[in-house]
Amino acid sequence: MTAPTAPTFDLQSHSTASDGALAPGEVVRRAHAAGVELLALTDHDTVDGIPEALNAAADLDGIALVPAAEISALDGEREDLHICGYLLDHHDRDLLESLELWRADRRDRAHRMAEALRENGWALELPDSLKGDKPVGRPHLAQAVLDHPDNAARLRAEGLTNHAQILEAYLIPGTPGYRRRSVPTVREAIRVIHDAGGLAVWAHPFWDLDDPADVIETLTRFKALGLDGVEAFYVTHTPEQTQIAFDAAGRLGLLTTGSADFHGPGHPNFSAFRAFELNGLAPNLGPIAHP
Repeated sequence: MTAPTAPTFDLQSHSTASDGALAPGEVVRRAHAAGVELLALTDHDTVDGIPEALNAAADLDGIALVPAAEISALDGEREDLHICGYLLDHHDRDLLESLELWRADRRDRAHRMAEALRENGWALELPDSLKGDKPVGRPHLAQAVLDHPDNAARLRAEGLTNHAQILEAYLIPGTPGYRRRSVPTVREAIRVIHDAGGLAVWAHPFWDLDDPADVIETLTRFKALGLDGVEAFYVTHTPEQTQIAFDAAGRLGLLTTGSADFHGPGHPNFSAFRAFELNGLAPNLGPIAHP
């Protein structure tokens, strides 16, 4: 069989239900206009956007919507490895209760990081829209720093012009504003996904780890925990990284998914659908291909 030359699927996207710029229905419409035939809405630690996204997909010809979520999980000393759950029953009670618990931990961590940023001399105020149950992520904090007028001179002095640069400088492990989450572990995330009828896929492995040997070792351990697949095809993966993840998945009997990780048309890194390469390889989406 000849491998496809361009992806017509895109299995990560984000809406205003988490850290995306567009409402869930608009994400679906933009994806459809871009030629996406199979889309997953994978908001962080929430499925709140799925009903609107499903309704939007039902009104359009030629696009299917995969109910999904992207869960931030811990793996020993490694923090914020992302496990995507696909084909979830987004009404499952245990799933909803678990996501609520994990969002609460995420909110607590966000407030600790906000305080750390203030202690470091930054001014920021979280908008009212982030003071309820909505997931609060590091991009929100970075944007709050960018938006506060009292930071303008310091931002210019440090050459920080967008929220992605602020996040990298102040909100990743080893930087002044970073604080660790406490739940869930990768094992817990996989269990909850499976209990909700879903498939668990490790997202963007080379975004999280640099060493190919570490990626292969981690993928092998996660397989033993019940992992179903890996996002071998990703917008920032090099051809070599894609091949490594793809080959490892083949040896382990795992699915291979892919995405451009759309967050919005103005995002500095993740602004366009289908903006990832298959490099002549044939993805194995398994049941995800038929939501």
